[in-house]
Amino acid sequence: MSHHPKAARIQEASLHFLPIAMRVPLKFGAQVLDSVTCARVRVVIEGMNGKTAVGWGETPLAVAWVWPSPVPYEERLSALMEFTVAISKYLPGWGGVGHSFELGHDFIEHELQGLQDTFNANRAPEAHLPHLAALVCFSLFDLAVHDAFGKLHDRPVYETYGPDFLPRDLADFLDPVEGGPSFRGLYPSDFLVKKAPKALPVWHLVGGLDAIDAADLTGSEPDDGYPVLLRDWIREDGLDCLKVKLRGNDAAWDYDRMVNIGTISRETGVTWLTADFNCTVTEPAYVNEILDRLKIDDPMTYQKLLYV
Repeated sequence: MSHHPKAARIQEASLHFLPIAMRVPLKFGAQVLDSVTCARVRVVIEGMNGKTAVGWGETPLAVAWVWPSPVPYEERLSALMEFTVAISKYLPGWGGVGHSFELGHDFIEHELQGLQDTFNANRAPEAHLPHLAALVCFSLFDLAVHDAFGKLHDRPVYETYGPDFLPRDLADFLDPVEGGPSFRGLYPSDFLVKKAPKALPVWHLVGGLDAIDAADLTGSEPDDGYPVLLRDWIREDGLDCLKVKLRGNDAAWDYDRMVNIGTISRETGVTWLTADFNCTVTEPAYVNEILDRLKIDDPMTYQKLLYV
């Protein structure tokens, strides 16, 4: 079988796990986290001409997000780490050849589920690794292959997402809805901004346990020279966008939290807010009722909500 002259194959994958202690606890869903494990991989790919390139990818193994479950946190984290190791061992011998876009797609579509099934075969049903977790375990390898592919061709990888490098158009990857437009003849490059912005707004996450004002302080806060209170963070970093973590199961607390942070945002010149209900909401009405109340009783905070 002939391959596109600019295609590549995965030659090596070297995996590292990085334990990160969090400065302050973060409440995510029903879980309070004080540490996270990041998975980092170094991938070597080889082009059709024998040239090689190295790429790096990294992601936090976000256990609470990818696998909400009563199974103990450490057991779930261990499973994610084991499955990530399994991917790192499998990829170099896989044999896939193509553009980084093709390699990621083809692995997810044709290989990942089989690996997941094998991994889960001897595990109790309640301890089965879910597919979202499997996708996140693969994501760092996907990132690394894209990174390496750009280096292989001596250009930013975003400049390789057109027909000069990618032999298959989007119709090979996406199925349109019935009666919808066709993706035939279209490539990822057709949907990218030609002149990419040089700066992007940063969203500062306001955790559900973060101190908003002095009344929230407990005396256990870190004394390391960095801010603790929200106003101080806004002043220190020039924050303009705040992502507000809510509980999702305590409407009164969530409403008050949005009002308090909305007040601070007006007083400090913050432009945008977003409300994150923390993956615990079970009914849309819960969110709608809070938003409706904000719209009526605190319209200035409501107007700052860019998205939910």
